[in-house]
Amino acid sequence: MDISPLFHNTRPEGPLLPQEEAAFEALEKLGIDYDRVSSEPADNMEKCAEVSKILGMPICKNLFLCNRQKTQFYLLAMGPDKPFHTKDLSHQIGSARLSFAPEEELWNLLHCTPGSATVLGLMNDTGHAVRFLMEREVYQAEYMSCHPCICTSSLKLKTSDILEKFLPSTGHDVTVVDL
Repeated sequence: MDISPLFHNTRPEGPLLPQEEAAFEALEKLGIDYDRVSSEPADNMEKCAEVSKILGMPICKNLFLCNRQKTQFYLLAMGPDKPFHTKDLSHQIGSARLSFAPEEELWNLLHCTPGSATVLGLMNDTGHAVRFLMEREVYQAEYMSCHPCICTSSLKLKTSDILEKFLPSTGHDVTVVDL
């Protein structure tokens, strides 16, 4: 897999997709520093592991979930090697029968495509339909990583910038969970 060198506070060259452009604009507007690599689509955890070597940290696994009725939506940021058991998470957040949300809802709510779900997509959830969940180890880490709403770039960000600058700008809170 071809992966670029590490860039600091530098967008990819050339035209960007609208959701990617918006992600970089949000980071710049909020004064959030980032390191970035570009690659072929890193749309699964095996490919993300290769990108992680260049970023110097593991890329978060981001799961877009919903309840059985598809009336409640959740974005879960968790470590790449953590096992995910819906029963454990369901109990913690008070939602029965969690499953993966439909792709069209991922696009409608976060403007992300499969493989690119990200905390940065919350800027597009103006109706606050998505509840943001962070696994405790990701929440406590100095840095976190994610895609800028497209899986051909990967970012390393200070977790404190996400919690103290980005989330307040979107009006979203975080719920810390143990997996």
